[in-house]
Amino acid sequence: MTGQLAFVESPVQLLNVLEWAHAQSPSALPAPSPGGTGSALAPAGGAGAPAGLILVVLSPTDPMSRGQLRRMAQLARDDGFTVRWQEARDGRGALARTLRDLTPLLRAAERVIVGDPFSRYVQLLLTLFAPKQLTVVDDGTATMEYAAQLARGERLVRWHRRGSGRGPRELVLAPVSAAARRKLAPTRRRAVEIFTSLPVEPPPGTTVTANTFAWTRARFGPPRLTRGSDLVGTSLVETGVIDADRYTRAVADLAADHGATRYFAHRRESAEKLHRIAVETGLEIVRPDLPLELIARRGPIGRTVVSFPSTVVHTLPLALAGTGVKVAVCEIAPEWLKANASPRAQGFLAGVAGTAAHEVDRLTARATPTAERFEFG
Repeated sequence: MTGQLAFVESPVQLLNVLEWAHAQSPSALPAPSPGGTGSALAPAGGAGAPAGLILVVLSPTDPMSRGQLRRMAQLARDDGFTVRWQEARDGRGALARTLRDLTPLLRAAERVIVGDPFSRYVQLLLTLFAPKQLTVVDDGTATMEYAAQLARGERLVRWHRRGSGRGPRELVLAPVSAAARRKLAPTRRRAVEIFTSLPVEPPPGTTVTANTFAWTRARFGPPRLTRGSDLVGTSLVETGVIDADRYTRAVADLAADHGATRYFAHRRESAEKLHRIAVETGLEIVRPDLPLELIARRGPIGRTVVSFPSTVVHTLPLALAGTGVKVAVCEIAPEWLKANASPRAQGFLAGVAGTAAHEVDRLTARATPTAERFEFG
């Protein structure tokens, strides 16, 4: 069997590699246990793992991501995958040690699967070893920007990056980024596949394969539904896109309008911001230990799930298909953006909300004398 190597740096990336593997051989997954929510992380007996695929976790440093990744890695092992945990950022010498450890695997890999084409680590690895086949799986909305920039022939820059991107660090890494841009593009000798649940136009020479979250639906659920609604948090404050005061006010208004009682925090949200939200809104803060798609599918989950523009407005309708859960997306008002936010931020976020599935309700902010309130669009 041809060697296949997957590099993941986040829990969502690992989930989507499992979804990709399941799509290659959907009949291999055992039927879910009868009669339940599927909440237990029960071993699957190894039936879903393609031969020759090795999952390499390039471990991040923040504790929330590491915790979720360890849980996802155990799920993968339960399904029979070979998972290699690499402390790729563990102090001085970690980069050299990682390259030394992974070189034999990279040289043998015909296909490489990555979840974040903007990752400097992944870009460096691809610069050193170019695979014959490349698959990009979702890691948030970055897939949409990757496909658009690839189609336009632009250098790869995250949509929320401010300024020219030509600071000292960027100048040092510019040769790596330029080389990686070529290695992440299709050629006569390299096939590129984008495996995504997002609305992506195939760049010239690429193949786009739909991620329907079939593995998630087969493994977990259906969930028990609660009477109320749930809110999904975002790290747009932490990435410098949205003003913290505006965001907290918007969360309070959404909770009041929809009778929400729980707030599912993004793994990158700061403890200080979440404490403020809990105090000012009365919402129960939930720190998920797995990606939200799995948490929602296992349940319990609200009959309505309200989110700001993010990947979940595309993924949750797929993961929760047939359960009766309604998903709503709240648009980002221009006045919520920070003065130094990227000029592309408003258009990109509007595009994420505007391209959500047809069954997703859209909420628009309308100004009142005291606060922004929300109505269905």
